[in-house]
Amino acid sequence: MSMDSRATDEQGEMWIATSQLARSPGHPFYQKLNQVFARHGFDRFVEGICGRFYARRLGRPSVPPGVYFRMLMVGYFEGLSSERGIDWRCADSLTLREFLGYSLKKQTPDHSTISRTRARIDVETHKEVFTWVLKVLAQEGLLRGETIGIDATTLEANAAMRTIVRRDTGEGYQEFLIGLAKASGIPTPTREELARLDKDRPGKASNDQWKHPHDPDARIAKMKDGTTHMAHKVEHAVDMDTQAVVALTVQEADKGDTSTIYETVAEAAENLCEVRQAPEASSQLAEVSVFRSLRRTRDITLTR
Repeated sequence: MSMDSRATDEQGEMWIATSQLARSPGHPFYQKLNQVFARHGFDRFVEGICGRFYARRLGRPSVPPGVYFRMLMVGYFEGLSSERGIDWRCADSLTLREFLGYSLKKQTPDHSTISRTRARIDVETHKEVFTWVLKVLAQEGLLRGETIGIDATTLEANAAMRTIVRRDTGEGYQEFLIGLAKASGIPTPTREELARLDKDRPGKASNDQWKHPHDPDARIAKMKDGTTHMAHKVEHAVDMDTQAVVALTVQEADKGDTSTIYETVAEAAENLCEVRQAPEASSQLAEVSVFRSLRRTRDITLTR
């Protein structure tokens, strides 16, 4: 078989019918997922609980709730950590266009639309959709909930260290250093003098003293690469038999795993009780309440 060099020199046509475009066979996973969603009425469900976030008559064209939540799932399945990445991937992939229900003639939602939609739909509604998906997984035999694994990761917050302020006075970090320099006898400190003064100062990055004015939940924490940033800690609870995520909690990034795992375990147990709807669910929920109370005193020993 010879190589045809003309394939790279072929001049593109100005007009081409959509019926002549190359078609993707689609990915079996996304095709099966859409079949499950259709069988359980996913789009009807999310439209019902998200209706209050949409204007009835006026406003710019919006992304339907079913499309929005599918795009979040794409971000998880494809390992995309940004809304820009989700935007590009969905616009570029024939398979994902089919999953979202968008033809080649229609533009998929851009990253700013995803961001605005996420900001308007509250956390409680996102959690309600999460619980609905867990119930579907249970009905489809994809959730057992007998052995749960907990994993945590530290994520850098969208907050710069240089803009942190004092918790007591609201004073910025630079102004605080200048005040220290003047108190030590340097009336007009240079940047180099401030750096030397800050370098050897003990406890300079204490979460008890400092916070970020626009993200008070972020904490000063050391990342895996050794650098220090404002960060959040995310913990996942996973069904070890099916790999389904059964709970997710956001914790303070400066706390160790042994102190944050209790909240995640309790959240996972609560979700599983709600999904199963078993007769013993009420007693299990009572145990969860006791668990939540005891974890504050650390009077619990976790066993496998």
